[in-house]
Amino acid sequence: MLTLLYRGLMYLVSAGLGLVAADLLLDGFQIQWDQWWGFVVCIVVFAVLQSVLSPWVSRLADRYAPVLMGGIGIFSTLIALMVVVLLPIGGLRITDLTGWLLGSVIVWLITALGSVLLPLIFLRRRVEARGGGRARRHDRQIE
Repeated sequence: MLTLLYRGLMYLVSAGLGLVAADLLLDGFQIQWDQWWGFVVCIVVFAVLQSVLSPWVSRLADRYAPVLMGGIGIFSTLIALMVVVLLPIGGLRITDLTGWLLGSVIVWLITALGSVLLPLIFLRRRVEARGGGRARRHDRQIE
């Protein structure tokens, strides 16, 4: 249960980083910082939608259009962004085609990288903290 919670937290952080990166890089992708609570809700809704949509879109593409299997992550990111922007909570606006297309790619890329790298970084620290103590005890026993 703790692992599931940890992975969920890492995915939320990576989704937030992806949305912030798209905001910084694109003019048509705008986080409404004055509605920060709306942005937090956007991150949560986006992460949940992305988690649900990816397997569903993957099954559809596998069944009806196997050629599209490589773009499943980007396509499910685009759908999740559409839903989040259409929600009346505020927090995120996408105003032009470049924002939609490049924003989807940027958010997908950062989220994918974050989902892989963030757990490695944090798990490595935990392993080093645990292993470092054992190694020092072992070294003291040898002396």
